[in-house]
Amino acid sequence: MRRIVIRKPGGYSTLELIEEPDPAPGPGEVVIAVEAVGVNYADGIIRMGLYESAKRLHGYPITPGFEVAGRIAARGPGVDGWDIGDPVIGLTLFNGYACQLCLEVDGVFPVPRGLDMAEAATLPTVFLTAWWMIHRQLHPELYQNWLVHSAAGGVGSAILQLGRLAGARTIGVVGGPHKVEHARRMGAAEVIDKSAEPLWQRAGALAPDGYHAIFDANGVATLAGSYDHLAPTGRLLVYGFHTMLPKNGRLNWLKLARDWLRTPRFNPLRMTRDNRSVLAANLSFLQSHATSLRAGMLWLLERFERDELTPLPVETWPLEEAAEAQRRIESGTTVGKLALIP
Repeated sequence: MRRIVIRKPGGYSTLELIEEPDPAPGPGEVVIAVEAVGVNYADGIIRMGLYESAKRLHGYPITPGFEVAGRIAARGPGVDGWDIGDPVIGLTLFNGYACQLCLEVDGVFPVPRGLDMAEAATLPTVFLTAWWMIHRQLHPELYQNWLVHSAAGGVGSAILQLGRLAGARTIGVVGGPHKVEHARRMGAAEVIDKSAEPLWQRAGALAPDGYHAIFDANGVATLAGSYDHLAPTGRLLVYGFHTMLPKNGRLNWLKLARDWLRTPRFNPLRMTRDNRSVLAANLSFLQSHATSLRAGMLWLLERFERDELTPLPVETWPLEEAAEAQRRIESGTTVGKLALIP
């Protein structure tokens, strides 16, 4: 089979396509013949050598990729409930950029009715991240005001949809006019195009009493402003730092160090006085909560089956062009998700 391997961190040229024998399933495992692989921003951070879980839990060489969709190609001893050829989604900690993937059955889920393989492969990571923040950290209530940065991205789009189901009033923030309509389709009551209007002036006008929740993956560019626009008892939910990272694949260590020094250090004395909270989420460090994540995934798939959630638009690339796919997602210009097709 073919898979992408990163032997050591670096630029796009480190994504190497190799050939190796097909995997064989062990007890309680299945092999998925992969038809689509979700591409996430984190995959590029793994390539750069900055993704902490990749360094701590795996090391290099490493194959990126957290999510796939395909069909059951082989079953190991003790596997019940899956037949050869069944369409499935696979959730994995790395190793997804491949033509075949061996997984324990707890990481395998049915493809919801009506979804194609690219749509199915690109839903687990973003929707589970959004679900975890909303239902395990925020505990939403009706009629809350939420501000969602990067609202046209994968996680942002999922937050908008889950916010609509939770009865929240969501304000989406996007970085260009071509992303506005997508954010509205995902469920945003209002959309702020920060390329055309002052972000915080507009955000303040839309929620004069502050926001019950603000979801921020930008890093130093917006974290301080996000905290300042929380309502009393509001929660800032952090799940990334992408404005601190390059858009051309080449790390600028001086900029990274400068941004790190400028990143807010939230003072617990001020947080206590303000009755505000700062929370963070990273799925790859939640393996001890695998049972809860599986329950969340099943909850999400049920809502896809009911047409209460809709798949995101997907831009596809051949597996051998993984570097171009990562270049696209790091450009900040994409809408929805990207997938690799082996």
